[in-house]
Amino acid sequence: MNSGIDLQGTFIKSLTDLGLPPDAAKAIWMPLPMILMLIGATVGVLVATWLERKISAAAQQRIGPEYMGPFGLLVPVADGIKLVFKEDIVPAKSDPWLFTLGPIIVVIPVFLSFLIVPFGQNIVITNVGMGVFLWIALSSIQPIGLLMAGYASNNKYSLLGGLRAAAQSISYEIPLALSVLAIAMMSNSLSTVDIVNQQSGYGILGWNIWRQPVGFLIFWIAALAECERLPFDLPEAEEELVAGYQTEYAGMKFGLFYLGSYVNLILSSLLVAILYLGGWDFPIPISAIANWVGVSEANPVLQVVTASLGIIMTVLKAYLLVFVAILLRWTVPRVRIDQLLDLGWKFLLPVGLVNLLLTAALKLAFPVAFGG
Repeated sequence: MNSGIDLQGTFIKSLTDLGLPPDAAKAIWMPLPMILMLIGATVGVLVATWLERKISAAAQQRIGPEYMGPFGLLVPVADGIKLVFKEDIVPAKSDPWLFTLGPIIVVIPVFLSFLIVPFGQNIVITNVGMGVFLWIALSSIQPIGLLMAGYASNNKYSLLGGLRAAAQSISYEIPLALSVLAIAMMSNSLSTVDIVNQQSGYGILGWNIWRQPVGFLIFWIAALAECERLPFDLPEAEEELVAGYQTEYAGMKFGLFYLGSYVNLILSSLLVAILYLGGWDFPIPISAIANWVGVSEANPVLQVVTASLGIIMTVLKAYLLVFVAILLRWTVPRVRIDQLLDLGWKFLLPVGLVNLLLTAALKLAFPVAFGG
């Protein structure tokens, strides 16, 4: 079943019907998804910071923000305004070019990764054949910015934070890639749209989490480490490094690190939802519901409802994972750096290899269930 209407095709056709040339219509369309992506990711950060406060307050039996706007919803806006108007301080003996470039390199790859996130069959900015590994490649650029920021600050705590970020990223990218390889092996594709389509048809029973429970845990742990969320926030551990690579930063440059961290959390949650929780797929197949009701799959109203449900389901699944990540921050103590590296190299890496080999064996033995 076609999950939703083709927004791009409909938009371009509407403009050509008004008399515009097809090339001009495509040129008008091209920036719109990018602008929507930037707006959506930024709004997602505002919501995530508000959720961080409210969930942490509930976990500690506190009230949380409630006076700045209804339910404290304007607190993230106040944070953003404060960071924009704070003075931008550059340390006297730092490298000003690298110091400025560091937060930019951290933020840009995270926003670019939203290009491959699908919210429906046709609701995706670009359906890249190597979509998931494009995200892994872009996420590997982020530690370069953190290391650059730490080195350019001319501060020993910042430098140690940058080195820890690089070591942590290298340690957890390999298990992450192995868990993605197992999914790609079952889906016979690296496209995020194809991976969701492979899970559809059987509702909740077709989701990859049932066939890849170990891969799901590896991916989620590695994604938390890539996002530097507790208990894996060693690059910015306050007790040891003051604030790590961002010690010398103030104003909007600090805000970019803050923004990149939360955007990365939302992105990772969306990708876990796409790879393991069926993406935009409804727990009960929409086609089955349509057959029961007696509605044709080609019905335009059904197509709009399907597209809307797809967006809602993707966002809800991502919210569930963001909720778990925030709750973990306030319930699990921070690990030591040696424990963090041991977990990545001595546990997740061999388990990821065994999981990949087991997936290959199951694919050969049960091709119908494991995408043979």
